[in-house]
Amino acid sequence: MQPKELVIKWVEAFNLADSETITEFYTENAINHQVTQAPVEGKQAIKEMFEREFAQANMTCIVEQIFEDGEWAILEWKDPLGLRGCGFFHVQNGKIIFQRGYWDKLSFLRMHKLPLPTE
Repeated sequence: MQPKELVIKWVEAFNLADSETITEFYTENAINHQVTQAPVEGKQAIKEMFEREFAQANMTCIVEQIFEDGEWAILEWKDPLGLRGCGFFHVQNGKIIFQRGYWDKLSFLRMHKLPLPTE
């Protein structure tokens, strides 16, 4: 699967809050680094992260753009509440080996009425 095709399928699984399917897009040693938090390393840890996040908030990813350049796909997204962000996916042999996401965590927490950090 090419990077752009994989990200399209990743978005479909994300929008279904399907942690089982979304996890299958990652290699065993993949890293998911959402810059608002520490990197998550390993397929099982990534699955647990998605399970927690899907349980915490109803999230929807609306694709604005998906670009592909070699082994990389870049996703520009928004959600129905107005949050925007982008993700970079490094794909080898049809699997994500590295992902980095940029978005405003404080806005996300406020929009979903979740507890705000005290620090």
